[in-house]
Amino acid sequence: MKQLKFWSLLVLLVFTPSALVWSQGVQERNVDIYSEGTRMSATVFQPENASEDKLPTILMAHGWGGTAKALERDARGFAQNGYLVVTFDYRGWGESDARVILTKPQKADNESGTFTAEVRELREIVDPVDMTSDWLNAIHWLHGEPRVDTDRIGLWGSSQSGGYVVWAAAHDPRIRAIHSQVGAFTGEAMGMTPEAYENATQRARGEIGYPPPGQRVVGNLRGAPILARFANYAPVEQMDKIEGTAIQFVLAGNEELFDNREHGILAYARYDGGLKNLVIIPDIEHYGIYREAWEQAHQLALDWFDKHLK
Repeated sequence: MKQLKFWSLLVLLVFTPSALVWSQGVQERNVDIYSEGTRMSATVFQPENASEDKLPTILMAHGWGGTAKALERDARGFAQNGYLVVTFDYRGWGESDARVILTKPQKADNESGTFTAEVRELREIVDPVDMTSDWLNAIHWLHGEPRVDTDRIGLWGSSQSGGYVVWAAAHDPRIRAIHSQVGAFTGEAMGMTPEAYENATQRARGEIGYPPPGQRVVGNLRGAPILARFANYAPVEQMDKIEGTAIQFVLAGNEELFDNREHGILAYARYDGGLKNLVIIPDIEHYGIYREAWEQAHQLALDWFDKHLK
């Protein structure tokens, strides 16, 4: 029996090292966050034997087509270094509930406003207006969590959410630090096109509905964009609204999805409301931030949060 346990442990060490390394000393629990009345699934990671009653806190969410499950490696790493970390899925993504719409007109027939109806849920839709609202509601949730130090809250975002965290800081002054990596900082080029306006008109007139889940409209990314909503999303234009937040931008030197000069570099140049840092990792493309440059990016985030939240 002892020999069997030894070989079982050896197999675990060889094939799943992160399961031991990243789980050690970290407590995890699932919680619900409500955004505009819809439940979002979230996970809280915190150090097992933290000496502080109130902990510096990092809020994280995924980019286009991802889920919170992919953030566990970073979240556990931050928690091992003394942070309370919360990851969440946007409405209609991952383990979260989705917004629902009526399949046909229906009116409530009682004072309570309730009725039974057939509805359709909206899943895997990329809508920056809705998603940034999810960020703001998650920040509000943090302020009711007993072990969160509400004076030491930081945001972590990557790719599409790398822009969302900047947008959130422009609309909530309580954010103290941000780590944004390979972020996209404007959607105006996508939202101000004849196709976007035509789709918006058709949807407003009930001629088309919302796309089904599983769509791959942009490359191989899951999720269909609501194009016209991107016309109202440009955090690069809102840098002057952020005051007193320490912001770090980490960019891919060989970014292939968009022009850094119109996104991260421009956003960095326009920010003068607090401390800032720009790191361009050479020789990597966009997704290299999750592969060959992951360790470097994670350490950059940890160092930035240690400097400004501890």
